[in-house]
Amino acid sequence: MKILLISDAWQPQINGVVRTLENTRVELAAMGHEVLVIGPDRFHSVPMPGYREIPIALRPAGRLARLIESYGPTCIHVATEGPLGMAARRWCLRHEVSFTSSYHTRFPEYLRVRAPVPTGWTYRWLRRFHAAATKTLVRSRTQMKLLAAHGFSNLGVWPGGVDIHLFRPRRERVLDLPRPIALYAGRVAPEKSLEAFLSVDFPGSKVVVGDGPARNTLQKRFPGAHFLGYQHGEALARHIASSDVFVFPSRTDTLGLVMLEAMACGVPVAAFPVPGPADLVLHGVSGCLDNDLAAAMQGALELDRSDCRVFASEFSWRRCTQTFLDQLQPANIHPSNIPDPLAAANA
Repeated sequence: MKILLISDAWQPQINGVVRTLENTRVELAAMGHEVLVIGPDRFHSVPMPGYREIPIALRPAGRLARLIESYGPTCIHVATEGPLGMAARRWCLRHEVSFTSSYHTRFPEYLRVRAPVPTGWTYRWLRRFHAAATKTLVRSRTQMKLLAAHGFSNLGVWPGGVDIHLFRPRRERVLDLPRPIALYAGRVAPEKSLEAFLSVDFPGSKVVVGDGPARNTLQKRFPGAHFLGYQHGEALARHIASSDVFVFPSRTDTLGLVMLEAMACGVPVAAFPVPGPADLVLHGVSGCLDNDLAAAMQGALELDRSDCRVFASEFSWRRCTQTFLDQLQPANIHPSNIPDPLAAANA
């Protein structure tokens, strides 16, 4: 099949959505499918306000339409609800073409953290956006139940995966700091609730791997923590594997692939018992979930690291991609649905 993935989140961005799409593309190609990803890198763009590392495509409709029509996809998946996602949705509706969509982030809650926008308003808009898709894929069963309660329909689960060859236990320790070491990796932004982690009274060292709009403020507030910036690939895996507990303080993430990466490295997770962590962490085995984050961190330190590795090994990208593939729908693009631009110009 010729599969088209359209996403406002794409390289060189660093986040769970991009990692999911990257690995999905690799696995689909290995399974014999042709895959094209259309991201903001193909368009004129501006930095997203408050997140300068995220480019926003400017007026993408015309070029996007030409890219879709020249590719002639068998299936179309709209991965995000940004400018590219909205333009793709409009094109599909205009030409009566079927598409699937996905819901990766709890955007209403993210927005509410940063601005006084009622979550009900945002959910209403998102519900309308996804109602046009033949199926909307979400990251977990908990998220599916939450969205169904908000009136979403035609939902399916597209779980996360982990590269267990890259993320693995390692003998060498790249972090030469007092132990135990508690580490967070990801975007450093208000919705990640990093204050909950950094303010915990912890006997060892606290490490933050990543960057984002809240970094400067947090570094000033918590000078005892170690902020290392973004790490990639092998460097990221080595840093995670060097820690003793991985802390995931977010209350708004839909999944949190980095937790799987930590568990694959043999590092137990400490998190709040909320959607995302509750769908990935096996409490008392691969991590600890507690409304008292300090208690969760202490409990995680007492777990067997080998159990974390065994648990994470069940989440392969091949299995994740097969689940995605099983839920795609034919685009049903017919030449009669798309007007001939030359004919229109000569009419």
